[in-house]
Amino acid sequence: MSAAAPLELTAEQRAVREGEAGAAAALAMRVVCRMAGVAGARRLRPIASAHIDGCIYFGVSMLDFAARLVELGARVTVPTTTNVGSIDLIHPELYRGPATTAAAARRLMDAYLAMGCEATWTCAPYQLRARPGLGEHVCWAESNAIVFANSVLGARTERYGDFMDICAAIVGLVPDAGLHRDENRRGEVVFDLSGLGEGLLRSDAFHPALGHLVGKEAEGEVPVIVGLPADCDEDQLKAIGASAASAGGVAMFHAVGLTPEAPTLAAALGGATERRRVEVSAAMVRGARDALGAMPPGTALDAVCVGTPHFSLTEFAKLDAALADVDPAELVAPLYVSTGRWVWEEARRRGHLERAERLGVTVVVDTCTYNTRILPEEARRAMTNSGKWAYYAPGNIGVDVAFGSLRECVLSAAAGAVVREEGAWT
Repeated sequence: MSAAAPLELTAEQRAVREGEAGAAAALAMRVVCRMAGVAGARRLRPIASAHIDGCIYFGVSMLDFAARLVELGARVTVPTTTNVGSIDLIHPELYRGPATTAAAARRLMDAYLAMGCEATWTCAPYQLRARPGLGEHVCWAESNAIVFANSVLGARTERYGDFMDICAAIVGLVPDAGLHRDENRRGEVVFDLSGLGEGLLRSDAFHPALGHLVGKEAEGEVPVIVGLPADCDEDQLKAIGASAASAGGVAMFHAVGLTPEAPTLAAALGGATERRRVEVSAAMVRGARDALGAMPPGTALDAVCVGTPHFSLTEFAKLDAALADVDPAELVAPLYVSTGRWVWEEARRRGHLERAERLGVTVVVDTCTYNTRILPEEARRAMTNSGKWAYYAPGNIGVDVAFGSLRECVLSAAAGAVVREEGAWT
C-alpha cells in the first residue's frame, strides 16, 4: 500500500501554522492539519461558518482546552454559533446538579463567547434566521445538525467533534475530505417505503422510528429513502436525521424528491448503482418504534420531554393545538419542552405558549433535558416523541423511556401514565 500524499498548504496557511497569526491560531492550525492527515486530505478547504458542540461541559478537559485558547487570544474568523451548554442561562434554577458543575459549565460557555462565538445555545442552528445554502462548506458539530446540514440544506460538513470544531472556526479551514467531496455524498443503500400504507407514512411517530431503523441498517453507507410523501416537511426530515445520527452515526441521507441533491433516485446515487436495497415493512418500523421505548400503557410517568432536537415554531403550534384538542384540566406528569432562545421568544410572541404556560409546561432553553439533570432526581420513567432523546436519555440521566407521538405525549402528561393511540400502527 502506498503512503498517503502529504498535505499541501498554501504559503498563508503555513504562516499561520508557524505562528505569524498568533499562538492560538497556530495551535488551531496544527490540530486541523493533524486531522487532515488522519482523513487523508491533500489540502484544506475554506468554510463559511461553524457550529460548536464543545461548549457542553462533560469534564474539566473541556474547560481546560477552551480556557487555553482564550488565554492565547483566540478569535473565530467565520460566523460561529454555539450548541447547547449544560445549563439554561435564562432559567438557571432548573439545573439540579452540583453547584460546582454549574459554575464550570457557565465558565465554559463564557469562554466560547470570549472567542467571538454567538450566544445561540441551540442544537438546531438550522432554525436560526441565517443558515448555510446548497453547496456551502461549513464546519458543523452536533450529530443532528450535521445530518440536517448535509441532507436537508445541501450544505457540506463532515462529522466534526469537540475541539476540532473550534479550531476550524479559528482558522476558517477544514480538511478537504469526507462529505466535503462529491464522491462521498453519493447514496449507497436504498430504503424503499413503497410497501407501507399512507396512514403509517403520515403517523407523527413514524419519522423518528424510520430514522432509528435507517441508522441501524445503514452500516456506514449513505442512505437513500424512496417513498416519503411529497409534503414531508423539515421537522419530519429533522426527526429522521436525528434518529439516524443517534442510532447509526449517519451524517447524510437522501430523500428522493425532497432533499436538494436527490431530485431522482439516479441523482441521489450519483450515477452509480445502488449497493443494496432494504424493502421496509410495517413490522420493521414497528420494531424500530418499540426499540425506542415500548413501555406498556398505564405505566406511571415521572415526566414527559419533547424538543430533542430543539422544538421549532411549527412544533410549538402543533403542541398548542394538541393541548387544545385534549383540553386537560391539568397535567399530572410534568411536561418539559427544550428549544432555542430565538424560537422560544418568537413562539411566545405568536401566542403559542399561553395555554402551555397556563398548564405549567416548563420551557427549557440553552440546554436539553437528556443532556443535563433538569428532571427531578427521583424521576425514573419518562415519555418522549424524540428518537434521539429516547436513544440517549437512559444512559445519560438514568431513566426508562416510553416513545410515542406528540399527541400521545400530551395525553400521557394529562393522565400521568402512558397512553397509546395505535391507529395506523396496527
